[in-house]
Amino acid sequence: MKHILLIEDDTSISMLYQKKLELSGYRVSAAHNGLDAVHILKEDKQMPDAILLDLMMPVMDGEEFLRKFRKSIDTQDTPVIVLTNVSRDEAPKTLWHYGISGYFVKANHTPTELIAIIEKIMSES
Repeated sequence: MKHILLIEDDTSISMLYQKKLELSGYRVSAAHNGLDAVHILKEDKQMPDAILLDLMMPVMDGEEFLRKFRKSIDTQDTPVIVLTNVSRDEAPKTLWHYGISGYFVKANHTPTELIAIIEKIMSES
């Protein structure tokens, strides 16, 4: 079973995506901010098959998480898909230096469309 780490601070959005992913056959770990995600990664010894990452979060935002996550050679090939309501024009330009696999605005994609995107990205990696 493929494992997705979902990092999203909005509980209702997190629950919606988590449920949709689980119904599509994925194991999902959910974190409410980047720091929670770091703890999950330390506890779960198996690297997730992909990460869905929000940008605007308390404690540790998505950009800071991504910077820390990509420091390890073990994490270089893990697909990270930014899923946010921040437009590409407003997003930090450094995101692309950290090797993101996709950038999607939540308001522009349904959960079903997102599942198809995740499956395509994971099949290419």
